[in-house]
Amino acid sequence: MSDEMTREELISITIDKYTDLQRIKKANGGYENSELDYQIKVVTAKLSSLGISVEDIAL
Repeated sequence: MSDEMTREELISITIDKYTDLQRIKKANGGYENSELDYQIKVVTAKLSSLGISVEDIAL
């Protein structure tokens, strides 16, 4: 058994993180949060590098 994460597992975990951040942003009521915005940008870039578009899963 390998300790390495498969590509599919990495994508799934990263999508979960992205959707968690999107829910937090929505619950924040539209208030500015530069750290939250930065984290969303980083996760979006990671998903993009994996070939995943976030357009279909953005709130």
